[in-house]
Amino acid sequence: MPRSLSTVRIVIADGQPIFRDGLRRLLQTNFDLHVVGDASCVGDAAAILQRLDADILLLGLSAWEPAVLNALREMAAVGIHIRTIILADGIGSADAAEALRLGARGVLPKNASIEMLLDSIDAVMAGRFWFGSERAPDEDAWRKLAAANWPDNTFGLTERELEIVQAVTDGNTNREIATRLSISENTVKRHLTHAFDKLGASSRVELALFATHHRVLARGR
Repeated sequence: MPRSLSTVRIVIADGQPIFRDGLRRLLQTNFDLHVVGDASCVGDAAAILQRLDADILLLGLSAWEPAVLNALREMAAVGIHIRTIILADGIGSADAAEALRLGARGVLPKNASIEMLLDSIDAVMAGRFWFGSERAPDEDAWRKLAAANWPDNTFGLTERELEIVQAVTDGNTNREIATRLSISENTVKRHLTHAFDKLGASSRVELALFATHHRVLARGR
């Protein structure tokens, strides 16, 4: 475990008591982290965060719930500024990118490994973003991507490149994309290189964030 995590104060919010209790025990017993509170919903978590000096909110969702966006807005409106990491199924959507814009610092699958969760906490505590299975671009890079204005609906992407960007946004590996589209991995890599160049992205994470923020895939349909 990164040494910097030994002093991190964590609040867990999740509607499933077994998941919430299990995560608390895992973090405290196996990794000596400080879980200072837990709640069954965002509203209760907000009340706890107003009382506690916490560093991280682990917000667990059984499935992606658009209501979490309203919760993030509400917490910001009442002056609660907390590094929120969303644990949810169905990442890689426009809602996930919107959550990052509204103040969430990380979004990763609920079935992620404990090592990935610790890495995401470490990255977020260091002032970075986390998206899916990777560290996301730093804040300046993300804001630059988010603020970019482009005249072309599909940014010059071909139909095949749009399909591959969709697969990357869905979290597929190159091998999985090749199987999904019945093409070779080398062909996938070539199309990805073209997509990176056209969107100005330097990693799969940047590609997914850009595509979801600018709704590239919705426009390409």
